[in-house]
Amino acid sequence: MKQMTWSDEIYAVNHYRDKDRDEVDFLVEDEGGALVGIDVKPAATVYAVDFKGLRKVQSICGDSLKLGVVLYDGTKTVAFGDRLFAAPISCLWGCERSS
Repeated sequence: MKQMTWSDEIYAVNHYRDKDRDEVDFLVEDEGGALVGIDVKPAATVYAVDFKGLRKVQSICGDSLKLGVVLYDGTKTVAFGDRLFAAPISCLWGCERSS
């Protein structure tokens, strides 16, 4: 969030949680309404169920959700669907995509 202050763009950061308790830790929205969803999981393995909240946001927001990422304590970046990825939290400091 601190790095957002360095940008000329204005971003809003929100949290999503619904009545079913599906949630996304961070929803970052730019001035044009484009969204990036970020969920953080304290695990070395990620499963499809870990994307439940991001999939729900994707179904609600459609193409406005440009990217959904689950950050986890693993070593590989793995695709989990259209614009949905699991990525090592170390990617915040740079990483390569694995197949």
